[in-house]
Amino acid sequence: MRIKTTDLCDDYSNELSICKQPFTFYGRKKAFAGPISTVRVLEDNVLVKESLETIPEGHILVVDGHASRNCALMGDRLAGIIKDRNLAGVIIYGCIRDTANIAQMDVGVLALGTNPIKSNKKGEGEKDITLDFGEVSWTPGNFAYADEDGIVLSERKLI
Repeated sequence: MRIKTTDLCDDYSNELSICKQPFTFYGRKKAFAGPISTVRVLEDNVLVKESLETIPEGHILVVDGHASRNCALMGDRLAGIIKDRNLAGVIIYGCIRDTANIAQMDVGVLALGTNPIKSNKKGEGEKDITLDFGEVSWTPGNFAYADEDGIVLSERKLI
């Protein structure tokens, strides 16, 4: 059963936060939902990779990349981890690369845009913290629901 954000808004509007930041889908999966895990980094994807390798199956990794367009925080190798580990998807407030390859993968990937330059590898950033972008708070353990109509957040699992 596919969860639609429009239906969630109709049925649970008083419980939802609506992300106002537009994102673009890059993987073949155009709808995904799950509990949120978080990372905040600036032009460094070491913690992104580490999180993709360790967060629980079915989770969505939300990456606050400070909306930087200077480099990509994920490419096709990291997208492969999403598929291999059966993660719900990733939402990146920043850029990705290898989009032609990711477009062929059955993964949920949302990002602001693309950049062919790889990120730094210093391991700097923070994990498992509340993030604020898109006029919403992304709190670890809360739930995100994403599809072509947008992203909605809830403090509890709705469906």
